[in-house]
Amino acid sequence: MGKPMKLKKSDIEKYENVEQVIYSLLEDEDDWISAMATVVSELHNNFSHFNWTGFYRVVSPGLLKIGPYQGTHGCITIPFTNGVCGSAALTGETQLVPDVRTRKDHIACSATTLSEIVVPVISPNGDVFAVLDVDSDKLDAFTEYDINLLKTLCDYLGKKYS
Repeated sequence: MGKPMKLKKSDIEKYENVEQVIYSLLEDEDDWISAMATVVSELHNNFSHFNWTGFYRVVSPGLLKIGPYQGTHGCITIPFTNGVCGSAALTGETQLVPDVRTRKDHIACSATTLSEIVVPVISPNGDVFAVLDVDSDKLDAFTEYDINLLKTLCDYLGKKYS
């Protein structure tokens, strides 16, 4: 899952640094909204291929509402039965879409989005309570490093804020 890439040592260090900065910023933070905003800001401003970065929160059974994000307008409400975000929330599994034009259930909030990854945030009891959605204006934009970082952060958030 995710295209393998040979990254320079400095690029690998960037991923590690961003992760450590996020952990440091959230160390004493107990507010979930503040945590989401912080994560989104760090990710969006450190990776140029992240053109839309944000969370959708589970607000009632089967329904996502937009949370903190950076980029152009996002969809405000997404049922679990719709789109890539809905699929991630419904299945509890990461959704990687290298080319959104090939996915019939993709919701086009932006006409420029070409690839997308959505990672569920899951509580220790197995409930999805949010998803992290990252869109890119590049085809097949997400590498194994992106996927690993996003999954690691979402695992951390699920344990800390559920």
